[in-house]
Amino acid sequence: MCGNNMSVPLLADAVTVSGAERETAAVIFLHGLGDTGHSWADALSSIRLPYVKYICPHAGFGADPAYSPRFDLMGLTPDAPEDEAGIKKAAENIKAIIEHEMKNGIPPNRIILGGFSQGGALSLYTALTSLFSLLQAANNGVNKDIAILQCHGEMDPMIPVRFGALTAEKLKSVVTPTKVQFKTYPGVMHSSCPQVSASGRGDGALGGWFCLWD
Repeated sequence: MCGNNMSVPLLADAVTVSGAERETAAVIFLHGLGDTGHSWADALSSIRLPYVKYICPHAGFGADPAYSPRFDLMGLTPDAPEDEAGIKKAAENIKAIIEHEMKNGIPPNRIILGGFSQGGALSLYTALTSLFSLLQAANNGVNKDIAILQCHGEMDPMIPVRFGALTAEKLKSVVTPTKVQFKTYPGVMHSSCPQVSASGRGDGALGGWFCLWD
């Protein structure tokens, strides 16, 4: 039984790339600040798997979702304040998409959540705080067995690669350390590249990989 997209606000306006075969898995990918789901839908189309549905929701919804932030950005340093309420609200919107796909028959261990920049940060937060079975929630509310792939350009002028390394080390103290992969890419700035796309393609790895692009 198919759910109604209109009941999930971000899904109603999301850019979706349908599978060429029967869809048995889903990738939900969140764009960064000032972007829309269109650019990442185009990128994912070039590496898509035939049985995967790709969903790229815009940060906002309505007449002009393009430049809506997912939550307020108050700084880019490790000690900057965070928009906790905004992050939690944004995460609930993404969890609604996950729940919708589960109701449509996609097993929870066949759903991948990923994103770029602010979208990557939100995907990570959402994955760590969700209670779906694919995430194997621990007693303290953190999903310790979640698999995380974090990719970072070594020449990123906006989010220095050392911040990505600090994030990876923090993640290893929260989840099972062997489940965290941190990959860096020489010469890559605050953007993606073919090597990053290949790393996140997911061949043979569907079922718990959560990708964070910085």
